[in-house]
Amino acid sequence: MSAPTYTRPPRSTRGGVDIRLPWWALALPVLAFVALLLLILNPADAHAAAEQPAISHLLERLEQLTGR
Repeated sequence: MSAPTYTRPPRSTRGGVDIRLPWWALALPVLAFVALLLLILNPADAHAAAEQPAISHLLERLEQLTGR
């Protein structure tokens, strides 16, 4: 009993690589960069978020972990 062998598909005859990214592949990193930049430029928003008990506890724990 013989096992089937798999062969590689033939290579493309074109010389270049044709990769098309969806629109969100560029939009999401740009959006994240802008959001982080706005947080850096306006730290008052970050301070207001730290006044909430759950977030404040999380930030304190994060500071403890990074301080080691």
